Amino acid sequence: MSTGTSTFVIRWINFLTMLLAITVMGFGVWMSTHHDGCRKSLTLPVLGLGAVIFVISIIGFLGALKNSSILLWIYLILLCFILVAILVFTVLAFIITNNGSGHSVAGLRYKEYQLQDYSSWFLKQLNNTRNWKHLRSCLVKSDDCNNLSRKYKTLKQYKMAKLTPIEAGCCRPPSECGYPAVNASYYDLSFHPISSNKDCKLYKNSKAIKCYDCDSCKAGVAQYMKTEWRVVAIFNVVLFVVLSVVYFVGCCARRNAARESKV
Repeated sequence: MSTGTSTFVIRWINFLTMLLAITVMGFGVWMSTHHDGCRKSLTLPVLGLGAVIFVISIIGFLGALKNSSILLWIYLILLCFILVAILVFTVLAFIITNNGSGHSVAGLRYKEYQLQDYSSWFLKQLNNTRNWKHLRSCLVKSDDCNNLSRKYKTLKQYKMAKLTPIEAGCCRPPSECGYPAVNASYYDLSFHPISSNKDCKLYKNSKAIKCYDCDSCKAGVAQYMKTEWRVVAIFNVVLFVVLSVVYFVGCCARRNAARESKV
């Protein structure tokens, strides 16, 4: 690739990623002012990601603009670290999310989830008292369970609904308990449970209790996290390919800049 072409491509790619970084940091600032404490936990990672992208982009942009071999070296080293980090994270994400899937229940359109089906990493995180206390408070504040009675006006609609993993695990008792559903948010707990599952005793109709302390709720959260991680992992594969091409172009630009400096 010629000197002019490689430096031109690197210059414009990094100019665009600088704009992207500013957008990401702006989104992080917006999150810090518009979201509750549960979602604010994502603020620092988002701001950090934006800052890293901005720093690397400005080094690459200046290196290509000034045709500086040193700046392009620094840019390529940092980009190499990013590529390795993305590769490691993506491999770990696929390993961690390899286990766990829902179990079909007769008469229901949605699946139920069991905590022991998921990877040991998920089990360690979700069984950690401090972690779950924070996640539980977020689940109680959310409208996942409170909205069920608004979404499904009749018992027939509720039984035919396709609940999300969190709705299925945290908002209702496991089907094996055998509690008759009165409506979308209330079960007849006077019925003696037919299962020895501890979740049957933990479930309460109270909005603040529901099945938030149940293993089925933790399993629903694990399934939600698994789905999110898989999406991120697939996105990372695409990002890795794109950054690899950028890295190749950057190598051409650095080599051409070094050749020109010798001349």
